[in-house]
Amino acid sequence: MQARREFSKPFRDLEAVPASTTADSPRSACQLLGWSYRAGDALAALVSIAAAFLITNLNTLPADFAGFLRLRVSVKNLLVMVIFAGLWLAIIYGLGLYRKRSRRYAALRLIAATACGSLCALLFVFSSNTGAFRFDAVIWCWIIALPLTLSVRLFLRNMTEPIATTKHPRQVLIVGTGARAARCARELRAPGNENYQVLGFLDIPGTRAMSFELKQKLLGDLSQLESTIIQNQVDEVLITLPIRSCYEEVQQAIEICERTGVECKYLSDIFRPSSSQMVAEEISGFSVTSLKPTRHDSRRVVKRAIDIAGALVGLIVLLPVFLIISLAIKLSSGGPVIFSQGRHGRNRRPFRMYKFRTMVNQAEQLQSSLESCNEATGPVFKIKNDPRVTRVGALLRRTSLDELPQLFNVLKGEMSLVGPRPLPVRDVSKIDEGRLLRRFCVVPGLTGLWQVNGRSTVNFEEWMKQDFHYIDNWSLRLDFQILAKTIPVVMKGVGAV
Repeated sequence: MQARREFSKPFRDLEAVPASTTADSPRSACQLLGWSYRAGDALAALVSIAAAFLITNLNTLPADFAGFLRLRVSVKNLLVMVIFAGLWLAIIYGLGLYRKRSRRYAALRLIAATACGSLCALLFVFSSNTGAFRFDAVIWCWIIALPLTLSVRLFLRNMTEPIATTKHPRQVLIVGTGARAARCARELRAPGNENYQVLGFLDIPGTRAMSFELKQKLLGDLSQLESTIIQNQVDEVLITLPIRSCYEEVQQAIEICERTGVECKYLSDIFRPSSSQMVAEEISGFSVTSLKPTRHDSRRVVKRAIDIAGALVGLIVLLPVFLIISLAIKLSSGGPVIFSQGRHGRNRRPFRMYKFRTMVNQAEQLQSSLESCNEATGPVFKIKNDPRVTRVGALLRRTSLDELPQLFNVLKGEMSLVGPRPLPVRDVSKIDEGRLLRRFCVVPGLTGLWQVNGRSTVNFEEWMKQDFHYIDNWSLRLDFQILAKTIPVVMKGVGAV
């Protein structure tokens, strides 16, 4: 598999990423996102100067819409607008806002970029023959451009890296305790590098840590890598072992990461994994090769756009249904309408998943007394005739209407419209096989293969096979196929518990 280059976490902050030319590759995603930022910046600049012109000429503008239609834009003004947008983008580029840097300085550079860019509006002032563009338009341009550019960038950031996935620092487990491991740890802990947190170190048996700091954070040896991943929330494993003398150990660590679905990075490019996608990256100034457990290309952006559009449309269209269900729950059993439960999302990040309440109050506290009645195999908990379910709740579960509030989770980026179902904290705590953790390498979904292929009639092992099949064969076409199958399956109530 040929390695491809991209920068780490392209839109962790307000900055963009350099473009690439490789189609359907991880860098093509960066190309699409980088051009999206440039288009957004140019649009914000043009909207700002147009708004500034309107504000400073309110008294002289036509009074009716027909008058606006009669206005003409000269070729000279179009040329000035193109030059203005080009200078605006050049200033933003020159201040490093299309390169990955610390979020701390991105806001300051954005303020400086919009201020300098607004000064370019003097082009309109000096080229205006009628005096319609005045100097106060430059001030108005900056006042409008700053919040508008910031809003556009935040929107694009949420489109590509939802807030739910960026509010926590990435937990990094370092394999190795030599000089390179110490240097990597120092770089990851450097001021302004708040996106990473070193969880600890593992090393091959018999190796002594070089410094007291590394000894304090030493969690064990390489044989404990899989158990450490199971017991801790690990986003990345960074391998710093010497390649020549530890080839087998490095390959072993890579295989464990692939099996558990954890992103793996190493400081060399001679290994060829069997299933992960290789991407060359930079982390705090040092080069690594990252092994992505899932596909990492421009389709992720399209999927996120579909999630946002679908969630917004669903919430608007289904508002009457929300009101009817809320009223039914209140009148039938009182108590809260919405039930939120701790679930594990991508990389086992905890979040609160919303549902319409289908059980009696304090249902979670009663679960321990029902553990002996569990009818499901594996670590999950299912009872066909759960005594905690209310009459209205049974109807909601049979029609899957209780899941509708998860559209808010989709909008926040904690879930997707399609993906493996998020597991409760209780179920995840009982997982003792590293291979099962691979289902957490993608964003969980409102619906998925499990929902359209029988739901609770499918045993746990088959359920996991379907999740892995989705992860390994994901495409936008597969997502649309699952969405199309979901409605008839829900209407029939197949496998609902």
